Amino acid sequence: MQEIDYIIYLTAESIDRLRVCAQKEKGIILEFVVQYEALISEQWQPIVRYDTAHGFAHKDVMKADGKTIKQPLFFETYNLAFTFATIDLKVNWKKYREDFSRRD
Repeated sequence: MQEIDYIIYLTAESIDRLRVCAQKEKGIILEFVVQYEALISEQWQPIVRYDTAHGFAHKDVMKADGKTIKQPLFFETYNLAFTFATIDLKVNWKKYREDFSRRD
């Protein structure tokens, strides 16, 4: 089994990052976590997380008030879900940060 584990900083100031962890075997993703985190008040705060906890691929969107919105992903494989998650967070992290900071 191969373990994937790395962090990508999204800003020069290193206040926004992606945390990527996955387990794969023979090219097949068995489980993963792809999480966008922002440094807020000197603490790393998870903002959006894609993962396979609970036995299915899903997206967790965190709110500043502590609530979490869980959205299932409907991909045929974890490989597809993992790829989608990584691309989505790289492209949309600024919007996710704005949404997190907005008071609804």
